[in-house]
Parts: sequence; structure tokens; C-alpha cells
Amino acid sequence: RRSLSLSSSSKPFSDFISLTKKRMVMGRALYSVGFWIRETGQALDRLGCRLQGKNHFREQLSRHRTLMNVFDKSPSVDKQAFVAPSASLIGNVHVGPASSIWYGCVLRGDANSISVGAGTNIQDNTLVHVAKSNLSGKVLPTLIGDNVTIGHSAVLHGCTVDDGSYIGASATVLDGAHVEKQAMVESGALVRQNTRIPSGEVWGGNPARFLRKVTEEEKAFFSSSAVDCSNLAQAHAGENTKNLDETDFKKLLYKKNSRDAEYDSVLSDLSLSEHVPKSA
Repeated sequence: RRSLSLSSSSKPFSDFISLTKKRMVMGRALYSVGFWIRETGQALDRLGCRLQGKNHFREQLSRHRTLMNVFDKSPSVDKQAFVAPSASLIGNVHVGPASSIWYGCVLRGDANSISVGAGTNIQDNTLVHVAKSNLSGKVLPTLIGDNVTIGHSAVLHGCTVDDGSYIGASATVLDGAHVEKQAMVESGALVRQNTRIPSGEVWGGNPARFLRKVTEEEKAFFSSSAVDCSNLAQAHAGENTKNLDETDFKKLLYKKNSRDAEYDSVLSDLSLSEHVPKSA
């Protein structure tokens, strides 16, 4: 009787094991079929591109996401602003008119907000983040005013930078710090938490400390630097929006202009249209 009861109780378990194995086999089979279909589709796509001519595979699709939402928070960029294709604006980030976010920059407003005013330039590989938790227990946004220049590879974290200020390359400004109007943080400086840099002062070192007053020439440079970067950003914006046909036409035009009339006459060079070809 015991052996009969044991065999009857173990039968459902063995049936479950058998069903699980069948499902695993079926899953592997479906995965293999899906893999074959994908590979076949990719091979057909490559073949079709080759049949289209010399331009196959030349226009690459970038998987990088310049603007990315986080939950219900999304970046807001003014139409007159420039954001480089390799930059990343994540979450609650606002960029004002005529501002420029250059190549490799990361502005991550996931835990709080980041605000960039008008005419401000944030140069290559700079990181701007916010403070959700720190030693003081404050939740801090990052606020950057108008016509501010932030040098390459700087780090701004939960701080405030007022209008017309200048942050040098590789400088670090930490939580709660406040850089007032037309103040300057020298390259490589470390501005510690809750430090206030008064208007018109130059601070540098690690930790940053007062060095001297900003000169009139430096104030003029701060203003012109912001304007120059804004103008340069428009040129970069134009280049980054060109399609493949426009790029190829430019290359041919540069090549033709580099030749003289005698060279063209010998090779019977084809004349180029004066107008950029329109994309389909």
C-alpha cells in the first residue's frame, strides 16, 4: 500500500518535470527560428544596400539618444539652442535660447532639475548633475544663469552659477556652492560644499580660495567668449543637420575648387551644379 501511494504521489511531479522539459525544448526551438529569421533579414538588407550602388552603408544610424526621459521628466531645449549629437540631456533639464551644449557633455536631471539660461556655453565633456542626498540633507537643483562659460571637463553638482560667470576647464563646483555674477573659478579648482564666491572675484586652488579681483579685461573676455561660442555653435548646428547628399556635394565642391582650369580641361571634369541636391 505504501509503495502504491508513493508511486501515485510522484506521478504528478514527474508529469510536471516532463512538461517543463518540453517547454524548454520548444523555447529553444522558437529562439533558433527567430534567430534564423533575423539573420536572413539582415543578410537581405545588406544585399539590397549593395544593389543600391556606391553609397550603401555610408549613412550610419546613431543609436545614441541626445534627449532622454526619466519617468515623467523630459528635457526642454529652446529651438535656438545647440545640443551636440554626442551630448546627453537626461530628465528634468531646461536649456535656454542661444545656449550651446558641446560634445560629450552629460546633463543629468534625474533626481532634481537643471536650468541653463540664455547664451550660456557648456563645453566638451562637462558633467552637470543635481543633489538628492548629501551631508547637509538638502535636495538641490543646479542653476546656471545667462552668458556663462563653463570650460571643458568641468563638474557642476547641485550648485548655482550666476550670470556672466566663468568656470575654468576641469574645475569642480560642489553641492550648495554659489558663484555670483561675473566671478571666475580657475581651471582645476575645487569649490567645496556651501562655498559662496562673491561677484567679481577670482578663486582657485584645491580647495578654492580667494585670489584677486576680476579685471575689466577679464570681464570683457567673459562677455565676448559667450558670444563667440554662441556664434560658433550655429555653424556646428548647420554641419550636424546635413544629410549624406549635402555632405558628398560639399566634398566634390572642395575637390573641384582645389583644381585649376588646366587640370579640369585635361581630365574633362564634369561641371558641378551650383545648388546642393535635395534629398529624397
